[in-house]
Amino acid sequence: MPFVELDTNLPAARVPAGLEKRLCAATAAILGKPEDRVSVTVRPGLAMAVGGLADPCAQLTVSSIGVVGTAEQNRDHSARFFEFLTKELQLGQDRPGRLARKGRL
Repeated sequence: MPFVELDTNLPAARVPAGLEKRLCAATAAILGKPEDRVSVTVRPGLAMAVGGLADPCAQLTVSSIGVVGTAEQNRDHSARFFEFLTKELQLGQDRPGRLARKGRL
């Protein structure tokens, strides 16, 4: 069962309605798992800084056993999550640290 946690310093009012449901569906598609087995938590309005800057940012943690077999697959998953969240949260791609990616896949 994949567990996904999205932390962001964006205020709740700026997080798109239904993001948790779309992130759940995206996670299932990206990881190739059934959507009914994915657990998603979204935490907006946190005090966060990336690279010493408190610009709008997000951090995604993905935990799942037995999903990734290679580093290449992990990079592909990370890139797909990055694309999804950058678009959904309207974060600029000019500074890669705006969406911090970490995970245990």
